[in-house]
Amino acid sequence: MPELKICLPGQRLCVKDETHHSGNGTYERQGYIYSNVAGVVDVVQKNNIKVIEVVNPDVQTIVPAHGDIVTAEVTIITQQYVKCLIKCIGNKLLKRHFKGVLRREDIRAAEKDRIEIFKCFRPGDIILARVMPITEAHVYQLSTAENELGVAIAHSEHGHPMVPISWIEMQCTKTYVKEPRKVARIIPEKIHNDIVNRLSEYLC
Repeated sequence: MPELKICLPGQRLCVKDETHHSGNGTYERQGYIYSNVAGVVDVVQKNNIKVIEVVNPDVQTIVPAHGDIVTAEVTIITQQYVKCLIKCIGNKLLKRHFKGVLRREDIRAAEKDRIEIFKCFRPGDIILARVMPITEAHVYQLSTAENELGVAIAHSEHGHPMVPISWIEMQCTKTYVKEPRKVARIIPEKIHNDIVNRLSEYLC
């Protein structure tokens, strides 16, 4: 058992063998035991077997989990993926930001081989995305394939706010120049206002 005390979801803890078994807060995959939650690693001795568990500390750490809807800021785009910083989980602002990656094939549900990332996102965009199953520690894989997910807030190349005019375009409120985006289908106005209020400090 490695000298590991604090762990995040998806972090590999040790080998699964005859003397090391998976317990609460962990799961097994391909011969290893992984953490399923954020917390402190605890080893429970039962006869000759060590049961590996992860328990929550007294002060709960909020981290993204599989299926969560998160709000993130796009930082880098390439031809194959989008890198971003996760700043909210649901309606909760995070004190610590988490790294997220959105692969090209996870941007839309259809025509995945025809997607051009620069026509979907730009650095600085605020997006809504869903957390996918964790495959790598410390990096969260995201998806915007659902209609309700995608760009929620964006600014034009000149720094002016943009508004959606379709599900694939946004328009600058000052210059009226149109730019392509994968626009989130945010129907209730309250949801959009909540996002704007929560992230206003990042968009000053």
